[in-house]
Amino acid sequence: MSDASSQPHTARLLIACPDKRGIVAAVSQFLFSHGANTLSSDQHSTDPENGRFFMRMEFHLDGLDLSRGQFERAFQDVVAAPFEMDWRLWYTAEPKRMAVLVSRYDHCLLDLLWRRRRGELQVEIPLIVSNHGDLRGDADAFGVPFEIIAVEKGKKDEAEAALLARLRGQCDFVVLARYMQILSGDFLREVGVPVINIHHSFLPAFVGANPYRSALTRGVKIIGATAHYVTEELDAGPIIEQDVARVSHRDDLGALVRIGRDIERTVLARAVKAHVEDRVLIDGNKTLVF
Repeated sequence: MSDASSQPHTARLLIACPDKRGIVAAVSQFLFSHGANTLSSDQHSTDPENGRFFMRMEFHLDGLDLSRGQFERAFQDVVAAPFEMDWRLWYTAEPKRMAVLVSRYDHCLLDLLWRRRRGELQVEIPLIVSNHGDLRGDADAFGVPFEIIAVEKGKKDEAEAALLARLRGQCDFVVLARYMQILSGDFLREVGVPVINIHHSFLPAFVGANPYRSALTRGVKIIGATAHYVTEELDAGPIIEQDVARVSHRDDLGALVRIGRDIERTVLARAVKAHVEDRVLIDGNKTLVF
């Protein structure tokens, strides 16, 4: 089946609700009755008896007999309300706006910028914000606005307030591309959009700072990276993507860092792509990635 993700006249419908009979039939019949052509459908139930049901559908808008607003109101009244659905709809003609926060490490930022240039990530990047000025030249090379919001000792609240003012209304989600600052719970509540982080460890192992040094000390045989949604609890948010590489006693700290950075950028790119294409649904502190 063709991938609808890059087709402009399609939409993606994501649903979460209590599992009961008739959900798929009701959604499919609604789309059919209003002229929408289904392109793909994925679903999962945590338990057919009193579990939770998740669904992702992509469909063509050509032939739709309602305006977008009418379609959404009708879906809420006819399907969503009776089945107690949490749902959202995204029109693929509208690229998601991705703000990027970064400090001094460039590998994840450059990878995202390159993939966006290559058309692998269907996003707009309205701005890059850093607490340092080291990567301004890279942002300029890709034509993306770059701003510095320094985080001075004892003035983190002021920095977060400035960051909130800059991000509010400008993005649909935020990516921490090795942004070496811990965001407060107040910031996460106020920013109002999902925040994706790349952690340079295979969580839940080696949370916090210096995981490669911790891995070296423990003599691990694999190292990895984890992309997850950010929550107030450090490095404990729902995991979107992970990967690992084998290492040996011959690999010193520098080798672990080099290997790890390759994993970090690919894991983050896959997580961002999944989020951009609305393939991620959250179930408590877990994710389903269709």
